[in-house]
Formats: sequence, structure tokens, C-alpha cells
Amino acid sequence: MSGQVTVNGHLITELGSKADPETDHIKVGGKLLRFSEARIYLVLHKPAGCVATMNDPEGRQSLRDCLHGVPGRVFPAGRLDFHSEGLLLLTNDGDLVNRLLKVSGHLQQVYWIKVKGPLSADVLRQVQNSVGARLVPLKSRSDAPNPWYEATVSEAKSDALRQNLARLGHHVEKLRRVKLADLELGAVEAGTYRMLNEG
Repeated sequence: MSGQVTVNGHLITELGSKADPETDHIKVGGKLLRFSEARIYLVLHKPAGCVATMNDPEGRQSLRDCLHGVPGRVFPAGRLDFHSEGLLLLTNDGDLVNRLLKVSGHLQQVYWIKVKGPLSADVLRQVQNSVGARLVPLKSRSDAPNPWYEATVSEAKSDALRQNLARLGHHVEKLRRVKLADLELGAVEAGTYRMLNEG
């Protein structure tokens, strides 16, 4: 029949059946429906203690809790561990996410790290050799008893950096990603986001 509706290959025979145009394969009369959806790109400042997924079966704070007012469904392009905070790119552009995931190990990332006690030249050298992270003191915050450092990495994961510093006797009190490739966190407060223009 010309008016047959299928969802993911299954013929729909009941009125009121539901389908998601973003994820389901919907055909009417054998023709695939295409939904023109505006692309959404945003930079979110993930707070520490928030899971980097859209929902959490354990009921912890998730990214969805930070996205009030976003005009559509988005998902994260990458991850940050539970205790880390900072920049996450969220989008509904699946092609971009796939491309980013393929090169994510080679994208330059910049973190601000607050550690317990100043790091000696020997510790800085060991971290660079072990994790590939170059740490330099943040000038505005380097005189504190527990100073901040800026870490530039291309392949190291933030949790590996955290574990390496702890093994060397320097507990990481805060770890914030402030830059991912050309994207910067800027003045976005924890738990909030800013929209990016396409292109």
C-alpha cells in the first residue's frame, strides 16, 4: 500500500504508535522521511561530581541537569571523568562527533590543575616523561600553598594525569579542562553553557 508506514523496518498498524525522528528509520510508502534539524553546538562547563552522560541510572547529577533551554537533543563529543570539571563540547551533529572520536587522542587539551603542595622540577619532569603532560605554574595562582598549574597534553587522559601526580605524593584537588583544540571554556560558569555558531 502506498500509505504504509514502517519504523526501523517494522510495519506500523496501531494508531498512536511513537517514533523518534532523530534516531528511528521512518518510511512512508517506501520513502525515507528526512527531518531538517538545525545543528546545535555548545560548550558546557561540566561541574565536578557530574557524570559526563545524559542520564545516570544511579541518580547522580548528569549533563542533562545543566542543559535547561537547549532547543533540541544533544550529546557529548568526548568525556571527562566524574571528579574533573571543565569544557565539554555537546552537539546533535553525529558526523562531527564520529570525526572527533577518531582523532580525540591527538587533540591538544589544556587543563588547570590545583595540587597539594608545589611541584619540584623533578616531579614536573617525571610527569612529562610518564604521561606526556607539560606542566607550568599559573602565574596568578602560583604562590598559594596548594598552587595551580597549567597542563598541556595531546594524548594523556585527565585521570592518568591525576593518578600519576597522586603516586608522586601530590593529591589533585581540582582538575579543570579549559581548552580542547581551538575551543576555549572562557568565562562559562560551572553547570552552565554557551552556544557556538556553526562554521
